[in-house]
Amino acid sequence: MEKRVKLSDLEKKARQLLEERGVKIDDIAELVYYLQSSYHNELTMDECRYNVNRVLSKREVQNAVITGIQLDVLAEKKLLEEPLLETIVTDESLYGVDEIIALSIVNVYGSIGFTNYGYIDKQKPGILKRLNDKSSGSVNTFLDDIVGAIAAAASSRLAHSSVDQENIVD
Repeated sequence: MEKRVKLSDLEKKARQLLEERGVKIDDIAELVYYLQSSYHNELTMDECRYNVNRVLSKREVQNAVITGIQLDVLAEKKLLEEPLLETIVTDESLYGVDEIIALSIVNVYGSIGFTNYGYIDKQKPGILKRLNDKSSGSVNTFLDDIVGAIAAAASSRLAHSSVDQENIVD
C-alpha cells in the first residue's frame, strides 16, 4: 500500500508555481540523473523523483521557490521599480541575489551541493537551457537558479543516502 503524504499549503503553492512556470518534477529529476548517473550505476528516474520530492518537502526550499518565482513574475509584469526591474529582467551578471536564494536551497543537504550547483549552473542542461533562454519573453532570473539548486540538493541527498547505505554494517 502506498503511503499518502499530506502536503502543506506552502508546499502546494511552491509546486503549483513551478508547474505554472513550466517546470515539472520530471524536469528536475532529469537534472539529478544528469548529475548523479555516472556515480550510481543503477540509478533510476524514480529515485531521482523521490529525492526531488524530499527536497521540495523542506520549508526553506518552499519559501525560496515562492519568493524567487514571485520576483520573476513581478519583473515580467513590470511591477518592480527601477533599477531593480531592469536588473532582474536582464539577469544582470553582477546582481547575485538570485544565486543567494539558490544557495539557501543548496545548503539543505550539505556542502556537496555547492559543487553540484556550480557545475549544473555552468552547464545548463535540460530545462535550465530553456529557462535561461532570454528570447522567450519570460523572466526566469530566479527560477533557473532555483531549479538548478533543487536538482543540486536532491543530488546531494542522493549522494548522502548512498554513503549511508554503504556504511550500514550487517
